[in-house]
Amino acid sequence: MPTSPRPGPPETVPTSLSAGTSGAVPTGPRPGASGTVPTSPRPRASGTRGGWFAVLDPATGEAFDEAPDQQPDELDAIVGRAHAAWRDWRADPAARTTALLAAADAVVAAGADLAPLLTREQGKPLAESQAEVARTAARLRYFAELSAETQPITDDRPIRSEIRWRPLGPVAAIVPWNFPLQLASAKFAPALAAGNTMVLKPSPFTPLATRLLASVLSTALPPDVLTVVTGREPLGARLVSHPGIRHVTFTGSVPTGRAVARAAAASLARVTLELGGNDAAILLEDVEDGELERITDRLFWAAFRNCGQICMAVKRLYAPARLYSRVVDALAQRAKSTVVGPGLDPGSQLGPVSNAPQLARVEHHTARALADGARAAAGGHRLDRPGYFFAPTILADVPPDSPVVAQEQFGPILPVLPYVSLDEAIEAANDTGFGLGGSVWGTDLDRAEAVAGRLECGTVWINHHAETSLAQPFAGVKDSGVGVAGGPWGLYGNLSPFVVHRPVEA
Repeated sequence: MPTSPRPGPPETVPTSLSAGTSGAVPTGPRPGASGTVPTSPRPRASGTRGGWFAVLDPATGEAFDEAPDQQPDELDAIVGRAHAAWRDWRADPAARTTALLAAADAVVAAGADLAPLLTREQGKPLAESQAEVARTAARLRYFAELSAETQPITDDRPIRSEIRWRPLGPVAAIVPWNFPLQLASAKFAPALAAGNTMVLKPSPFTPLATRLLASVLSTALPPDVLTVVTGREPLGARLVSHPGIRHVTFTGSVPTGRAVARAAAASLARVTLELGGNDAAILLEDVEDGELERITDRLFWAAFRNCGQICMAVKRLYAPARLYSRVVDALAQRAKSTVVGPGLDPGSQLGPVSNAPQLARVEHHTARALADGARAAAGGHRLDRPGYFFAPTILADVPPDSPVVAQEQFGPILPVLPYVSLDEAIEAANDTGFGLGGSVWGTDLDRAEAVAGRLECGTVWINHHAETSLAQPFAGVKDSGVGVAGGPWGLYGNLSPFVVHRPVEA
């Protein structure tokens, strides 16, 4: 089974890590300010010597702004300042709580600037960007009020022993382009709450909203507690291998995740890797006729929200043979009626694919599937307009070994495959190198839960998909990652146990 779901050289650390693409980020003359979304406060990075690189609007394919192209040799000073800031930041948990709650309020207050800028560089509809900003603030609040508990050790010795928890020091995060703010906060909120400082690098496809977020957070956080660096390779490779970094958290492709782990191993830094998924949804035969339209509508959005660019989106659907044609037709009708357009257009339900390399991957997977004998019940082609738009695509009659099934497409494509026996569907769902999420859809909830228990993945849903709680652990099995994020597990992942033994009496 292929384990390289998103392109990117395995021996380097690309800068577009959600899709693992190594496509060039445009450079050249600075684009004009006309028509840009206000991004103040977005100051120039002090001391940057590497120039600037262009940031493209995926709705047009044209440059609309730029970001600093910081250089690897700047990281020594940046990590050094993060280490200096750590001394005070780790010492006062109450002050951390206050600062993080104030940071959450600042994010909410800046939402009117953050959300449009996020849409402009990433492409998603504005309502989804607004939800991402809200989720960022909510995660800050959640971790601000979460603390590690001292745990007593009970045994037969005349010793009082307890486990306390200490922060690690400066940590690093590499953040992808599909949810720049939400995934950044999933990394920095628990790290900062634990008492660490962080150096965070966003994808060069989506650096602007993250830079603005850092500026917003700087109104609540002490200097150098959170530093955002932007730039192209080898900046990311140097950051994850820097000897002053004690923990690296990364979201991206399997080959790049392996490269990150190797690089971090040089300094024996801890790693947390979220490496994507190829989530399967299984529709059970007991679905009643009156429920089919509602369920297929929910399945459609579980696959196509954010233009399918979600690690835990539905990427394969297994439908019983009896219902197969009706399921394909219902999904195709939904796809054809979905409004695709610029994310800033209020009428748009789906935006463009986020960047040119990912669009090329979507086109390749679709063309290969059609060449293999699949049928496009809807879509199957790029839209004839400027920008990176691709028609929402429902593929029927897909060979099960086609790359669009076997790999992670990460785009607006859904292959639908028939099954005769339920055991056959479960075996097919598990026949992947990934194990992030999965879902089962049916009328008999007990039966659906029994089927869900047979799926090899970290999270499973029944009659919905990709809805998560801030309090839950988020982790995959197989090639979907190493370590655990989310909830108390995310906090403890940023801490080191410190065991104290003392006698009961002197």
